[in-house]
Amino acid sequence: MMDAKALLRYCRGELRPMLACLRQMVEIESPSNSKRGVDRLARFVAKEFKRRAGKVRLLEHPVAGCAVLAEFWAGKQKPILLLGHLDTVWETGTLAQMPFRVRGSRAFGPGILDMKSGIVIGLWAIRALQVLDISPSSPVRFFLNSDEEVSSVAFRKAILAAAQDARAVLVLEPAASGGALKTARKGVGEFKITVHGRSAHAGVNPAAGANAIMELMRQLFTVQAMAIPTQGMTINVGRVEGGTRSNVVPECATAWIDIRILRSQDRAVIEKRIRDRKPYDPDTRLEIEGGINRPPMEREMTAALFRKARALGRTMGLDLTEASTGGGSDGNFTAALGIPTLDGLGALGDGAHARHEHILIPELPRRTALLAALLATL
Repeated sequence: MMDAKALLRYCRGELRPMLACLRQMVEIESPSNSKRGVDRLARFVAKEFKRRAGKVRLLEHPVAGCAVLAEFWAGKQKPILLLGHLDTVWETGTLAQMPFRVRGSRAFGPGILDMKSGIVIGLWAIRALQVLDISPSSPVRFFLNSDEEVSSVAFRKAILAAAQDARAVLVLEPAASGGALKTARKGVGEFKITVHGRSAHAGVNPAAGANAIMELMRQLFTVQAMAIPTQGMTINVGRVEGGTRSNVVPECATAWIDIRILRSQDRAVIEKRIRDRKPYDPDTRLEIEGGINRPPMEREMTAALFRKARALGRTMGLDLTEASTGGGSDGNFTAALGIPTLDGLGALGDGAHARHEHILIPELPRRTALLAALLATL
């Protein structure tokens, strides 16, 4: 029988080794663009899985770092998939300016919240069940992606394959504000709009040119107006390039646009509206690339799991709430497959992708015990 309080007691007693492991992971810098760094962290985590008697595979990639797939409590039932990622947004060398450090109840360091602490929570949830001789009724599968921070290109098919037969997916990304679990995430897309015009001397013969920047500006005002914030659709023109010199009518201009959607039904609509754009100036030509690359994680795919987690949390003194977020995770992909997916089961803290990135140390044992209880009872 699963004893939630016994799980919590065990996890509290393991706080010191959890922090020691977390420090080792933070001090292995693993930016998405460093195959060497991600590979090194993948090997470290693989050893930790093997110490817990996991059946482990390192999935190689010619450009990206390795992904890690581990299996526990093998059986014929559908597995529960734990999902996380090894990569961070921090470039190699950041550790010198942002070293791992503990200040009171907080631990700081690059990638500590997003999401190396989530991996530690997963590792110790498995250990807690093993030590307390609690066997989940379902096998547990653990997949750690290597390029989540840059759109999960290398192992997207592998993630979908790992999730295809799962009965549920638990995502170890950080919790939302106040420790809330994430029951909805926006879909994420990027478009690139390039305008091809015609160059000319801006003083001698400007009428002979076709100004690509001016055309792009008109297009961007139109695209920005497509946003419907009240329905969760936001549009951000994040980067613009164009022109060569002030005395030359610009021949080319490009913009990159971030789009977020809350509803799956909005995907086809916004993609068509942008791809169907026509130039205002007939002497220019538009080239439009991109689309929605992460579908939204809609609440109906998470509600039952949240209710289960909330009930278990109450037995440990946790009053769990739920939240929606504009950011995407690999849980977006699994929810889109129709698999119940619950996100935000990682650590509490603040400053993901920021210089003050940190976790709240006292919450690590409770999040670990909560995850272990979910694995034991789903």
